Amino acid sequence: GYIQACRGLMISAVCLGFFGAVFGLVGMKCTKVGGSDQTKAKIACLAGLIFILSGLCSMTSCSLYANRITSEFFDPSFVAQKYELGAALFIGWAGASLCIIGGSIFCFSIADNSNSPRRGYAYNGATSVMSSRTKVHHTVPDKTPPKHFDKNAYV
Repeated sequence: GYIQACRGLMISAVCLGFFGAVFGLVGMKCTKVGGSDQTKAKIACLAGLIFILSGLCSMTSCSLYANRITSEFFDPSFVAQKYELGAALFIGWAGASLCIIGGSIFCFSIADNSNSPRRGYAYNGATSVMSSRTKVHHTVPDKTPPKHFDKNAYV
């Protein structure tokens, strides 16, 4: 029974992680899907909550399975084959921890957006050499004829 519970929790963690990734992609500021920045911040916070739930499901599943293994391993009356904690449990705990940490970061992204509005920068355009000369020097141009240079004069 506990193996079925662990399987169910892991499947729900994978499904929640998938939906968290989709909501996280929609909630990022660099995408054009999702509306305004405030709406995207709320979607990103929702993605964070889903990631936290996914991490909790995975952590619960790994911990339940590890508890069962250790209780059977140290039980002297248990005569069937005994298992030890393997690398998969440690990888599961590490992945669940990363999901919880990443979900927390997504949830804090809504607080970052509400404190400081996003600033835009104005582009004035590049000034050409002639326009910068005319802006700096307000002198009368001389009447000398233009000089002709060959192709090696600029190298």
